[in-house]
Amino acid sequence: MSKPSAEPDKLDFEKALAELEKIVARMESGELSLEQALATHQRGLELARFCQQKLEAAQQQVKVLEGEVLKPLENVTSPSVAAADTDEDS
Repeated sequence: MSKPSAEPDKLDFEKALAELEKIVARMESGELSLEQALATHQRGLELARFCQQKLEAAQQQVKVLEGEVLKPLENVTSPSVAAADTDEDS
């Protein structure tokens, strides 16, 4: 098996994801020896953890940018506000 192209911390998300996709394809091909499959699997786990950490960091940045008020759409209007609106119509 060839050496990994870079350590996960030296990659950006897109490169890590592309390498992970190549690893999946190689493993699905069934052409790797047991030793190669184990080493490839280990690299895949490293890349998957790296990508997960990057996604979590991006999610935290979005929360900060949104003022940490991310709510499901149905919770945007509280029931008390909706009730007040219907009382005024009566």
